[in-house]
Amino acid sequence: MNNEKLKIVVAVTGASGAIYAKVLLDRLQTLQDQIETVGVCMSDNAKDVWKFELDNELYEKYPFQFYDRNDFMAPFASGSASYKAMIICPCSMGTLGRIATGISNDLTTRAADVILKERRKLVLITRDTPLNLIHINNMKTVTEAGGIICPASPSFYSKPTNFEQLAATVVDRAIDLVGLKNNSYRWNESNN
Repeated sequence: MNNEKLKIVVAVTGASGAIYAKVLLDRLQTLQDQIETVGVCMSDNAKDVWKFELDNELYEKYPFQFYDRNDFMAPFASGSASYKAMIICPCSMGTLGRIATGISNDLTTRAADVILKERRKLVLITRDTPLNLIHINNMKTVTEAGGIICPASPSFYSKPTNFEQLAATVVDRAIDLVGLKNNSYRWNESNN
């Protein structure tokens, strides 16, 4: 069994759904035994949406390294830094479109480009609805390039009782997809 700790990038865009980003950062704190480092890039819009939707600025309190959206000196702006996974949560359709067309105009899109070119795990928790054909085609392009589209479509069979538990049904899937072991609800398994 491989005990290598994961270097992971988390990008937070300005799409509605800051609760997903919060739950993801909370979960990653509990998985530190599997993680070497977490680099976080938040857009200015993401910070504004977090403040508006969650009524706080607690993203500043997480024990992760935060990078400016234009910091191309961040280690994960290059494949040589060996970050093995990236989760964009939530992922706006604009960010998806830039990734799909190879436009690396900020740290988030550059990091996603690096992850794809190095054939590593890229998970996009897309949040917008409804989707137009451009969005769908961009999702197809990113999927064909090796990315994983994980829509922010919560499940209900774990019987969540609050918004954080509901968001966790999506976040836990993304955590599974990047290869971290996470104690979460599993359909019809006795250890739940």
